[in-house]
Amino acid sequence: MLTVKILGSGCPNCKRLEQETRKAAENLAIEAEFVKVTDYGEIMTYDILSTPGLVINEKVVSSGKIPSQTELTTLLTNALVES
Repeated sequence: MLTVKILGSGCPNCKRLEQETRKAAENLAIEAEFVKVTDYGEIMTYDILSTPGLVINEKVVSSGKIPSQTELTTLLTNALVES
């Protein structure tokens, strides 16, 4: 099972990133635990410059944008291979 963290304040882009990532995981039939990280101090431990941030299995894979479904599919698939 993958652990997917959405880093951000809960803004519309953060919510959309979570929604799109959940959709990609469902399409791939991947079991994933989703965690919202809204604490600024904790977000800064991931060394990102802008939100929303996407962390899969403690690896920052995206920040400052909402990846396309194709990109999200690739990121999730790569994380499965690495785990």
